[in-house]
This record gives sequence, C-alpha cells and structure tokens, in this order.
Amino acid sequence: MKKETLIKLIVLAGVMAMFIFFAISLRQQSGDITGVGETAYNFEMEDLDGKLQKLSDYKGQVVILNYFATWCTPCIDEAPELEAFEQEYGDQFKLLIIDRGETRDRVKKYVAKYKTTSTFLFDYNHKISKKYNVVAQPETFVIDQAGTIREHHIGPISKSDLYALASKYH
Repeated sequence: MKKETLIKLIVLAGVMAMFIFFAISLRQQSGDITGVGETAYNFEMEDLDGKLQKLSDYKGQVVILNYFATWCTPCIDEAPELEAFEQEYGDQFKLLIIDRGETRDRVKKYVAKYKTTSTFLFDYNHKISKKYNVVAQPETFVIDQAGTIREHHIGPISKSDLYALASKYH
C-alpha cells in the first residue's frame, strides 16, 4: 500500500473515531431527552405577556410545538403557512411557537410586523429545546391528547403537511 493511501486511511479512521466518541458522549449527556413515542416533557415557559404557560395547560388537546427564531430564514418562510394553519385549524389544535433564546421585545416586533396571531413562548436558555433534542429551527412536534409525542418534523412545514400530521391524532 502506498504511504499516501495509508495516511489517508489513518486520518479517515481518526475522524470516524472522533465522530463516534462525540456521538456517544452526546447520548450519555442526553439523559432525559424525550422523543417520538414518549411522554412529552411538561415545560413551563413565558408567553409574550410574561404569563407562564405549561404544556399540561393543554392536556386533552393535540398540541403542536414549532421551534422558531426571528433571524431564521426558513422559519420566516414557514411563518405564513403556520399562520394559515392557525387561522383554519386553531379551534382543533393548539399551536405553540417556541422562540429559542431571543428577547421578548425582538419577538414582539416580529409579531407586529407579520401580524401573527399564534402563541409565542420563550425558551431563553434552550433548556426546553434540549429536552426535546432540538438542534436547529424550524422543528415541529405533534403531541397527542394523552401527552405523547407522535411526530417530529425537521425543517419548514406547509399548512397541508402539518394538518396531515396533526389530524391523525385528533
């Protein structure tokens, strides 16, 4: 075997070993992460008015969590779809938009600019995001009436696709 090929293989093996080590250490740190098929973590977060809201406040309803940030282009592109979903199906499903780490004032400006009626909650320190294993935004979860996570969608979602996911549990 050529020396050049051997060096490439050693580097590749080293990179793979680091990746495996990183994945294992993340899994060990995750501890109480909730995922599809598990009971959703009962969070408590502030809304735009500073009022605390808990997931358990919506027990018996199908709840949709959408992780969001005002600087996130895919989130902004997705927003009209979520607003249309809220307008058409808000009486059947509770849509909660969870902002990741931004100030209330910044989100209030966004809400005013885009005239959204959705409920925004604040995950200031990413504590709740970590419980749901959210690594980016947008990410969407559908939680059934019993409080079990049934769907986890990564990336932007359309009104019709969100309805298709959520309506299975209504």
